[in-house]
Amino acid sequence: MDRMASLTAFVRVVESGGFTAAARRLDLSITTISNHVQALEDSLGVRLLNRTTRRVNLTEIGREYYERCSQILQELAEADEITSASQVTPRGRLRLRCHQALDRFIAPVAARFSGAYPDVSLDFQIDDVIDPVRGGEEFDLSIMPASPPDSTLVRRTLAKWRFVLCCAPAYLETHPAPLSPADLADHNCLIYAYAIFGNEFRFVDSAGHVMSMRVSGNLVTASISVMRAAATAGLGLWLCPEFLVAGMLASGELVPLLPNYRTEELEIVALYPHRRQLSTKVRLLLDMLVEHFAHEQRWLDALPIR
Repeated sequence: MDRMASLTAFVRVVESGGFTAAARRLDLSITTISNHVQALEDSLGVRLLNRTTRRVNLTEIGREYYERCSQILQELAEADEITSASQVTPRGRLRLRCHQALDRFIAPVAARFSGAYPDVSLDFQIDDVIDPVRGGEEFDLSIMPASPPDSTLVRRTLAKWRFVLCCAPAYLETHPAPLSPADLADHNCLIYAYAIFGNEFRFVDSAGHVMSMRVSGNLVTASISVMRAAATAGLGLWLCPEFLVAGMLASGELVPLLPNYRTEELEIVALYPHRRQLSTKVRLLLDMLVEHFAHEQRWLDALPIR
């Protein structure tokens, strides 16, 4: 058995979430990947993975073994990088993935990074939803508006934010303004398909109590542009990140609702695979993002807290 090949196959299966994705990443057949993992389990005399038709999950001993193997492979990669000129002049491909709600923040950083490091090929993709496993493994850096419950990824907080419940003045011409979260049951609410809390809108009252209200509406979409258009057309109530609508709130195109309630605080985070040391190009981009969001946080903090 090629022990290093088997270790690599095992780690990539875990990071990719399955044999098919790992085979694609390593440019090997699924059978070869499966044989490597099976040979590793046979040599150790333990089961490392629980396999189902849809997914693989680590056993308890498998998780401990994965952490050590992942560290070993990363240390080998770092040893290779020490002798590489890319440590001095960053080069190669950098895969950046960003949630669509955050592209306005990330776009100027991506442009500045590309100008500063022309030898790096920046693959910048925007999506409406980011799977934590795919986002952390098939991409070098993923930027999300909230932290996923995934312990295999390293998380770096970039900024903090809150939601705001709002609507167009035209909507209030035919509907009474809600006075409490309970009133939302009588309103048409615009539903984001990948909302963090599903079909629930959550608020915090003046005493700090969290209130969850299940809502409904005649529009469910994964497009923020469609949500924005529907809200400004007066079709319903929109619970959205305040940074998305700050200009429209200031101009009166949209009006804030439930002034006596606020929402829970969330975090914009950068996610990347667990590594003792980031590659130079990823570290440089992350440094730029941290600097940029330090400025943006001051702007976010200046928004009225609701």
